[in-house]
Amino acid sequence: MAAEPPPPFDPGALPTFTEEGFTEKFLRKTRENPLVPLGCLCTVGVLAYGIICFKKGYTRRSQLMMRARVIAQGLTVASVVGGMVATTIKSRQ
Repeated sequence: MAAEPPPPFDPGALPTFTEEGFTEKFLRKTRENPLVPLGCLCTVGVLAYGIICFKKGYTRRSQLMMRARVIAQGLTVASVVGGMVATTIKSRQ
C-alpha cells in the first residue's frame, strides 16, 4: 500500500508570537508569581537595615538582620522553585 503525499505547507497555521518588552514581561511574571518580587524587596530591605545598623555600631541588631536576610533569601528561592513547579504542573494539564 503506497503512502499518501504529505499535506501542503500552510504558513498561516503556524502560531505567531508578539514581541514583549521588559515592562510587559515584568508585569506578567509578577502576576504569575507575586511572591518572588515581594521576597526580593524584603531581602533588600533587611539587608539595607542590617548595613545601617552595622555602620551605626549596633552589632547585635546587625547580626540579627543578617540572619533575617538569609531567611528572606531562602523564602525567595523557595517561592521561585514553587512557581516553577506550579507552572510545570499547569502546562502539563
